[in-house]
Amino acid sequence: MKMLTLACAVALGLSLSAAAPLAQAQDTHSTTAAASAAATVAAPKLHAAMRALWRGHIDNTRAYALAVKAGDKAAEAKAADATVANAKEIANAVAGFYGEAAGKGMLELLAGHWSGVKAMTDAAKAGATAAHDKAMQDLTANADAIAKFLAGANPNLTEEGVRGLMIMHIGDHEAQISQIMKGDAKGEATTWTHMQAHMNTLADALSDAIAKQFPAKAE
Repeated sequence: MKMLTLACAVALGLSLSAAAPLAQAQDTHSTTAAASAAATVAAPKLHAAMRALWRGHIDNTRAYALAVKAGDKAAEAKAADATVANAKEIANAVAGFYGEAAGKGMLELLAGHWSGVKAMTDAAKAGATAAHDKAMQDLTANADAIAKFLAGANPNLTEEGVRGLMIMHIGDHEAQISQIMKGDAKGEATTWTHMQAHMNTLADALSDAIAKQFPAKAE
């Protein structure tokens, strides 16, 4: 399972170019895509591990937003720590393939993403428009940096493709946070469904690509 986790993480730097052109279509038709994927998965353990890795990120950031809304400082800290731990798991896995420097670089980028999401959440709770706008600017710049980093690490990637997936993900964060703070349970439920589908779309696309790239490691 350790090798599977490593394979999942390194797929970040290998596979997004294949996923990007399909992201919106697969999100729109997630039910059909999921049914099709269930019948054609070439590496089911890899797919499961990849989904768990990315689901952990959105589970933890959502938990943070809910805790902030409730004013529960202990739950805030727990969710923040879990988000950081998830980022470190991904970064350490990348380091296992690309070396310590690459792992540190990935962790810095993931830390930047979490910092922006956290700032956006805190700004939404406080009703601070300027802070929200600054967080969005930082998240967009971070998406650009992630795209450049990953595309630079692997010739199969394009910056445009990686950036598109990240921008969609950031949009889900923004909508979810706003809805949680407004107490819009129905709207947030819809956004959460889309957010999970997008993470599954991303995870499945990455799994498909890494199964082809590293067939000996994919089960």
